[in-house]
Amino acid sequence: MTSRITSVIPAPVEVHPSTDSFVITEHTTVRITDDTATVAQYLAETLALPTGATGEITLSLQDADPRVGDSGYQLAVTNTAVDLRANTETGLFLAVQTLRQLVSDEQVVDGGQILDYPRFAHRGTMLDVSRHFFTVDEVKRFIDQIVQYKINVLHLHLTDDQGWRLEIASWPKLTTIGAATQVGGGPSGFYTQQEFREIVAYAQSRHITLIPEIDLPGHVNAALVAYPELTCGGVAPEPFIRTGTATGFSSLCTDKEVTYQFTDDVLREVAALTPGPYLHIGTDETHATPEEGYVKYVRRAVDMVNRYGKQAIGWHEILRADPPAGTIPQFWSKADDDPRVAEAAARGHKILLSPANKVYLDMKYTPDSPTGYKWAGYLDVQDVYDWDPGSYLANVPEEAIFGVEGPLWTEHVEHRGHIDFMVFPRLPAIAELGWSPRESHDWQDFRRRLATHGPRWTAQGIEFYASTQIPWAD
Repeated sequence: MTSRITSVIPAPVEVHPSTDSFVITEHTTVRITDDTATVAQYLAETLALPTGATGEITLSLQDADPRVGDSGYQLAVTNTAVDLRANTETGLFLAVQTLRQLVSDEQVVDGGQILDYPRFAHRGTMLDVSRHFFTVDEVKRFIDQIVQYKINVLHLHLTDDQGWRLEIASWPKLTTIGAATQVGGGPSGFYTQQEFREIVAYAQSRHITLIPEIDLPGHVNAALVAYPELTCGGVAPEPFIRTGTATGFSSLCTDKEVTYQFTDDVLREVAALTPGPYLHIGTDETHATPEEGYVKYVRRAVDMVNRYGKQAIGWHEILRADPPAGTIPQFWSKADDDPRVAEAAARGHKILLSPANKVYLDMKYTPDSPTGYKWAGYLDVQDVYDWDPGSYLANVPEEAIFGVEGPLWTEHVEHRGHIDFMVFPRLPAIAELGWSPRESHDWQDFRRRLATHGPRWTAQGIEFYASTQIPWAD
């Protein structure tokens, strides 16, 4: 039987299996120290183990190999002990995620040593809560699912034509009116600021940076319905509430100063709710915005983001406004050659990769898939796995790549079972692209390792897609 230590996802930098094995019993204890208490308590709760001043499972922030950096870790399993070591609490937390994969149903931990650290800083996924709304508890559940694969960023798409999902105290009708419905109609919801803080805090407890997206200046029908003064004619759009899936038809009026007051108020409140360094401002599919107005608006919006102490991210169309180099374009095109993006990389922009034909999690797996789109192609697991972020875009070197993110748009994702189905097993493939060294990239080995994770997902209640490309374990 293959050792679990050789089936870890994402693939570690170094793995050295041994014939040892550690058996967890009712007497096994997780050692608690002052500097590791938070992660150690999380591990103890995850494995249903007691904690103590001594223990067979130890966590340490001392004497880690310098190569592990700020996010990596070392793990060693012998017959008598399990040792986790890192330079930071984040590294220890990610070591725990690896350890969780090593524990069998019989509570046996396969022996060996791992040294591990990430290839890219940003390893993310996006959840669209605007087209279909998902509750605080559903988002927390999603966070717990994705962190198992060392995903460290959750991008929440909070606003769009079909609904505005975050309370803005200075513009209250955004949610009292703009959050009333969703794709397909029917009641929907939004997060109060306190509920959003709860999500942010939960993500932080799982060492995940939450990036809120307020999509501007297009994708704003819900805002225009709530505040018609943001339109150029001062009249609410028709039809009043959008429940369809069309895009590109709405725009803030970029010639009105009230638009910039609105934008400043929204970005100020969102920045105050967000301890993370980033704020996403959309900027895509602005077909209804005149180009001159678009450029003016985006430049002012980026300045606002920066003034409130955040770094702006936008879909790669943001480069039309020639924003400052600290702005991060998120590339979503199906092309692998974009001169404007290459020029931006040469000027110092970091590029976040989300090519639709590789990592859009709302695409169908096959023509027979019961839900999803197909405009970017059918994306089964191998399609998502078999590309290299470091060399994907022409004339964009690996050092310019900020990371990889798999977006889940939810026009066709109506409930948490749909989330499970669309995300698993594809997100682990994206996680490996973001974490593991290029030289470890091997489809046949990945599908072997992925096959062993199916029973774990079943036990967790994850309703995953059983792709025929994977020889799933029983």
